[in-house]
Amino acid sequence: MDNTIQLPDLVLLDDFGGDYEKYIQHVYGIFREDFESGKKIFFRGLILKLKYNPMFQGKACTFYHMTHEGEDEQDRKPDIRRCERLAWAKPVIENCDRLGLKVWPQKRKGKNRICIWVELEGEPDYIVILEIREKYCLLWTTFILYNSHEKRKKLKEYTEWLKTQKSLDINLTTS
Repeated sequence: MDNTIQLPDLVLLDDFGGDYEKYIQHVYGIFREDFESGKKIFFRGLILKLKYNPMFQGKACTFYHMTHEGEDEQDRKPDIRRCERLAWAKPVIENCDRLGLKVWPQKRKGKNRICIWVELEGEPDYIVILEIREKYCLLWTTFILYNSHEKRKKLKEYTEWLKTQKSLDINLTTS
């Protein structure tokens, strides 16, 4: 199994002379190419879809969840670190099993979500969140784990889920 993580280069604001408008248009172009170009993307056999509403400045809601932070849709603030890594989302989703990434389900606000965790030396960790629906999944958001507290919290979530899997294995083999 080839588990080498080869992710696209970061897209840096400095490469656009600090011009945020040019930068965000370029980042949105990556989003459109990866997720709106008509090429089908799958996560474990489920087709990936996007959340469009509420649209914001003519862009899909999913784009803002992947590149901005905040609870209120109208007041989300740009997160340059998320923008830099937007091109990582597609290869992470498509290759998470081959790459041996940590992938686990979670319940959030009554919804079934999937976390995909990318751990890299010398880089903040990167998380992709999908929402599982009956016949497809939604690309929900991405975010970055900046500090050890956030990482410990996610590791605990993942470890607790793993324990449930091991107890299921034991129950299946002893039945």
